[in-house]
Amino acid sequence: MSYLRLKKSNCKNCYKCIRHCPVKSIRFSGNQANIVGNECILCGQCFVVCPQNAKEIADETERVKVLIDSGAPVIASVAPSFIANYDGVGFEELKAALKKLGFADAEETAVGATIVKREYERLLNEDERNILISSCCHSVNLLIQKYYPSCLPYLADVLSPMQAHCKDIKQRYSGAKTVFIGPCVAKKDEADYYTGITDAVLTYEELTEWFEAAGIVPEKKLDKSDESLARFFPTTGGILKTMQKNMRPDYTYLAVDGVENCMAALHDIEEGNLERCFIEMSACAGSCIGGPVMEKYHRMPVRDYYAVAHYAGKKDFVVPQPASEELKHDFDYISLYHLMPGNIEIEAILKKMGKTRPEQELNCGACGYNTCREKAIAVYQGKAEISMCLPYLLGKAQSFSDTIINNTPNGILVLNESLEIQQINAAARKIVNVKHTSEVLGKQVIRILDPRVFIDVMQSGRGVRDERVYLAEYGKYVDQTVLYDRNYHIIMCIMRDVTDEMNEHLKKEKMGQQTIEVTNRVI
Repeated sequence: MSYLRLKKSNCKNCYKCIRHCPVKSIRFSGNQANIVGNECILCGQCFVVCPQNAKEIADETERVKVLIDSGAPVIASVAPSFIANYDGVGFEELKAALKKLGFADAEETAVGATIVKREYERLLNEDERNILISSCCHSVNLLIQKYYPSCLPYLADVLSPMQAHCKDIKQRYSGAKTVFIGPCVAKKDEADYYTGITDAVLTYEELTEWFEAAGIVPEKKLDKSDESLARFFPTTGGILKTMQKNMRPDYTYLAVDGVENCMAALHDIEEGNLERCFIEMSACAGSCIGGPVMEKYHRMPVRDYYAVAHYAGKKDFVVPQPASEELKHDFDYISLYHLMPGNIEIEAILKKMGKTRPEQELNCGACGYNTCREKAIAVYQGKAEISMCLPYLLGKAQSFSDTIINNTPNGILVLNESLEIQQINAAARKIVNVKHTSEVLGKQVIRILDPRVFIDVMQSGRGVRDERVYLAEYGKYVDQTVLYDRNYHIIMCIMRDVTDEMNEHLKKEKMGQQTIEVTNRVI
C-alpha cells in the first residue's frame, strides 16, 4: 500500500482503525497495525479516525515539482469541493495562486463531471440499463471490483470526472501534464493504476502546505458563473442534481453515501431487491466534501454543502461532448483469495480466547470485528492476534491477579480515596476475623481497622513500610505497609501476620526476665 501508510512508531494498538475499516483490510502483528494493500479500498477512514496520527498519505508534491521543472505545461484539474476547503476563495483566485507555484493553467474538474453526467444520461436513454451505478468514486469502484463482483455489470463503464477532464486537457494541450487536486486518497491510486491520463494527484493538505512554504495566500474573492451546474458533484445527490431525471420517469434515482450504506445497497442488488434504478454511490459520508483529508481537518458538512450549493450555477459548463468510445472504461474483477477455516478451526481459536460456550462470545467489537467468530476467522487468516480480545485479556489478567492475591500469605486490603474497602483477600479476612468478603466490601475501613494511618499516608503522599502494629481488638501483631497511588486513586495495605513470631519473642523475653530474677535471689 504505497499511498496510505502506517507510521509504526506512532501505533498505540487501540484497534480504532480496524473498528472503522468497512472491509477489515488491516492486519495486526507484533502489536502494530498494517494495511493489507490488496484488500484496501482506500476510503481513508483509518487515516481519519486514528487518534495517534499513525496513518499518513503519500505526498506527491515533489513529483509535481519535477513535472513543472521538466518544462512541459502542467495543468491542474481542481475538484469542485475546493470551495468548501478554501473558505471564500473562488476558482479564479485559486488559479492565480496555482500559477504562482508554476502551473501553466488550472481548470475545474467539474468540466469533466459535465462530460460524465451526459454519458450517464445517454446510457440510461439508449442502452436500457436495468441498474446503473455511478463510477465517479474510485473507492466504490474498488469495493465492487473486490467484494461485489456480481455487481460489476451494473457499474457504469465510464471514465471518472478526473479522468475525463485530464484526458480532455491532454487532447487540447499538446504535451501537457495533468495534476488532479482534491480531498481524496483513492484518486492517487486511480491515477497510478490507469496510467497516461493523470500524471499526479495532490490532496488539499499537500497543496496548502505548498502554499504556506511558498508564502502564497489565495485571495478570498468569489467569482460566480451560471454555467457551472456540475459544481454540485462533490455533494450527496450532486450527480442527480445535474441530470435530467424527468427523461426516464420509470426509473428510481438514489443517492447513497458512506461505505456501509453502499455495501447494503450492493447486497440488495445481489439479492435481486432492486431494479430499474440509477444509484449515485459515494464512499464518503456527505460525498467528496466529506473526503478523508477534508474530514480530518475541515469537517463541517452543513457549511460545506452550503458553500458548494451557493457557488454552483444552474446550467452546464459549455464543453464539447466526446464520442462514447472515448469515455468507455471497463472495470475488471480484482480477485481476493481468503483461506477460510472450518467450524473446528474456528472453535479451536475461540477456545484459545477463553470462549468455550456460545454465551461467552460477547461480540463486543472491542477488537474491531463485529463478532467473535469474525475475529477467529481473521486470526486464522493471520490478520489478527488472540490477544486483541479485550474481555479475554481482562479475564486473564483478573484471573492471574486473583490467583496471586488469594494465595499469598500476606493480607491485602485495597481502599478507594473515600476509605471504602474495594478488595480484601482471604489472608486479610483471617487477620481481622471477617468470614465473608461481602460483609465488608464497599464499607468504610473504620469497621475493621483504625483509619488514621490511611488518612496520613493519603494526605502526606509518603508510604509506610513494614511498620509493626498491634491490633488490640484482634490480639494480633502485623508488619504493615501502606501505599497510596495517586494515578489510580487507591490505597493498598499489605499486612504480614507476625503474631506467633512476636509471642515467641515475648515468651523468650519473659523467660529471660524470670532467669534474671531467680539468679538475683540465689546471689
